Amino acid sequence: MIKDKKPTTPARIRFSAMDLLTGREFSRAELNKKLNTRFDDDPAIGSVLDQLQSEGLQSDSRYAGAFVRSRINRGHGQVRIRLDIRQKGISEELTNLALNDEEVDWFALARDVAMRKFGSVPAADLKAKAKRMRFLQYRGFNFEQIKYALTQNQGEPHL
Repeated sequence: MIKDKKPTTPARIRFSAMDLLTGREFSRAELNKKLNTRFDDDPAIGSVLDQLQSEGLQSDSRYAGAFVRSRINRGHGQVRIRLDIRQKGISEELTNLALNDEEVDWFALARDVAMRKFGSVPAADLKAKAKRMRFLQYRGFNFEQIKYALTQNQGEPHL
């Protein structure tokens, strides 16, 4: 027996969007993608998303702030955060605002990430140092931050 598919209405789209938003914040682009998957590119999705934004239930700036905070807490640098958030559909302007709202010492964060990963023992040779540099570069730190992280607190226990 084949079930009849319920007709797509703006109310169903809104309910689905609200259901998604109760779990966590989503960017408008992410929410649009998920809803388009569920509702076969229904044209009403855009108007529902506009309504959610006007009511303050979905906000790209709020999402950007939460995203940046979570990535900083994971030990990611600015370069990686910018790359990841761009893939979520957030504008460069909102990204800059979110990064500027967070008062982060990127040099200290890079040092802390290096200390957690490698401890206070200095790199034994150039190969080991290159490995550490690649790790921090992958995490999104720039060369100056990496250089600082690898030269600070060598031999001192991590507090």
